[in-house]
Amino acid sequence: MGRSTLRLVTAILLSINCISGNLEAREVREPLPVLESGFVDAKLPTARGPIGYSRTAFGPLVSLAPIVASLGGELTIGPLAQRHELAVGDTRFLFGPGSPAVTVEQEIDPLSQPPERGPEGLQVPLDLLEMIYGRLLGYEFEWRLAGPELEISRRPARQIPLVFDVVHLQGVTTLVFQFPSEPRYRIHRASSRLEVEMIGDRLELASRRLFPADDLVRDVRLTPEKIIIDLAPNTEAQDYELESPFRLVFDVLRNSGSAGRAAGAVPTRTPARSNSIRTIVLDPGHGGSDPGARGPAGTEEKGLTLILARALRTRLEQRFPVKVVLTRSGDSFLPHDTRSALANQHKADLFISLHINSSRISGASGAETYFASLDASDERAAEAASTENRGDPLYDLQLILWDLAQSRHLAESQRFASLVQAELNEALSLRDRGVKQAPFRVLMGAAMPAVLVELGFLSNPREESRLADPNYRNQLVDALARAVGRYKAKIEGVVATTEDITSR
Repeated sequence: MGRSTLRLVTAILLSINCISGNLEAREVREPLPVLESGFVDAKLPTARGPIGYSRTAFGPLVSLAPIVASLGGELTIGPLAQRHELAVGDTRFLFGPGSPAVTVEQEIDPLSQPPERGPEGLQVPLDLLEMIYGRLLGYEFEWRLAGPELEISRRPARQIPLVFDVVHLQGVTTLVFQFPSEPRYRIHRASSRLEVEMIGDRLELASRRLFPADDLVRDVRLTPEKIIIDLAPNTEAQDYELESPFRLVFDVLRNSGSAGRAAGAVPTRTPARSNSIRTIVLDPGHGGSDPGARGPAGTEEKGLTLILARALRTRLEQRFPVKVVLTRSGDSFLPHDTRSALANQHKADLFISLHINSSRISGASGAETYFASLDASDERAAEAASTENRGDPLYDLQLILWDLAQSRHLAESQRFASLVQAELNEALSLRDRGVKQAPFRVLMGAAMPAVLVELGFLSNPREESRLADPNYRNQLVDALARAVGRYKAKIEGVVATTEDITSR
């Protein structure tokens, strides 16, 4: 289960267990039945002795206070002993009885079970202790049923190899540190320096100096214990994690108010997603020397996608207060990276690449909507991406780095793709070929929610004939415009009640 899924589960649990949805809300459920309680023989780094515990069907809960006294940290307890805040170093953890989650800075992480009150104060599950003291200080916790016994000890240091990459996308320097498994680390921030401190682990490195200075990053260097990043003046860095493989990523960009921003430099990623749809970039697939698919009657994909994009631009600008930009307005060839780069330069809130499908099976029909992912959802999706990506000799080498641009918008891209597919299916009675994911190069570089829509099969004579009909194309354009309207309403938190959005 991924972290985003865990956070969704946590949010559901919190809504069930808390009246107002925060950790200071009153309990509305009974504690889990206690199977046994008493004292556990605890072996701590500084002492050994009994600690109060209880055990439920979800595992043991142990008294927090004596562990804090031994391992360190500052514990603050709020009124009625409901709100507990534990500060370890610069990190603060907020939790309380009856709440199956812990708040760390701005994030909420789930717990195996809620902490509960005990004779010695709050009793907490072991995964909370591992999250706090394991993640920050490198401790591990072993519970033995015989006795029972609890042993707390420092983890042995691991030697972890590190792979470093850097990618530049429209005014943003992205630093990527890749590990074979998730390391234990914490990040220290100063005005112009970041330090990634390894907790109990040591880095294996071939070179101590990794990065030649650029306009945003002065230097990146390593020691066995830390990664040191020196930033240029008037810059800021955002960090996030990616999985499979585990990567720690830093996006470095100019401060939004900085007067020193280079002319024409447009950051592709911002600290938070826009909560409105103001600019939409439409990408008519293929063009110029690349005709795309060709139907039995000679209809070319590049011409149809341009006709549809022009019509969709008019429809969107008529219905909504948006600016719509086309990546090409004539029969010209554009590389895949240029198309997404144009969307980034226009600071688009939505990117839609329009295509018409083709298949060796002449009877293939229906619409498909894709969002970007390194892993294709099926063999057909992988084949489609391979066909669209042809002509890019650096594609395989750069794919993982380009994945960084879309990774932050994966959920929203999938959400919009589902709306597009639903509208096409319902309005046009097309065969539902579903929402799919695949590594389309044209989507990978887009730093906003992005989809690729295959609006039919030119290889099917019947669908080629329908696509040549202006009335049918108007229906396609209407379906796409409704999908945009519904997504826009969801993003902006308004009810989609206008006739433009819902009429069929």
